[in-house]
Amino acid sequence: MTSDLIKVVIIDDEELVRAGIAAILSTVSGIEVVGQGSSGEDAIKICRQLTPDVVLLDINMPGIGGYGAVRTMAKMHSESKILVLTAHSNDVMPVRLLQAGAKGYITKSSTKADMVRAIKMIHLGQHYISPEIASKIALNQIDRGGKQLFDTLSEREMQVCIKIVSGVRPQDIANEFHLSAKTINSYRYRIFEKLQISSDVELTHLAIKHKVINFDTEEL
Repeated sequence: MTSDLIKVVIIDDEELVRAGIAAILSTVSGIEVVGQGSSGEDAIKICRQLTPDVVLLDINMPGIGGYGAVRTMAKMHSESKILVLTAHSNDVMPVRLLQAGAKGYITKSSTKADMVRAIKMIHLGQHYISPEIASKIALNQIDRGGKQLFDTLSEREMQVCIKIVSGVRPQDIANEFHLSAKTINSYRYRIFEKLQISSDVELTHLAIKHKVINFDTEEL
């Protein structure tokens, strides 16, 4: 392996997806897949061990999920550039993930050429967003006067919000984030106050309306 190679790690909880991406990248000159994992925790561990140039990271995974992994890796392993992979081109999470430290955002329906272009661009320190996602972000900013309703939430509040609307119980959220159930409920009521709602049902409807989630979106 030479220093000219872009070292890539693939993180996705679906083995077939990982294998498919690895097979695609194995045919690309100048790129080498050096590791794989199935969770956000794996991503952090592998980055610490291998220091890859680029991490292809699925956003919908168990545990701390892609969002939690992005935030942690951006702080602890900034030399590894993060390219988020998603099955959904919703309007809110791309902005959140880029703010958290991701350098690129593409859908799993992207072509091989798009994926390779994204890897090479973020490796060079640039940003890359799939055209269809970039278009939706731009239109969304115009439609809402440049401000997202959910932008009023802090990063932790957004994480808790996603878990709630994905049907995760407060105690399970607490266990996952290593917090008390009381603290999670405090976040919950703070979210309600900021969004001017009063129930989980209203939160779910609002999240669907503003495309924070899709009906088939898995939890982060």
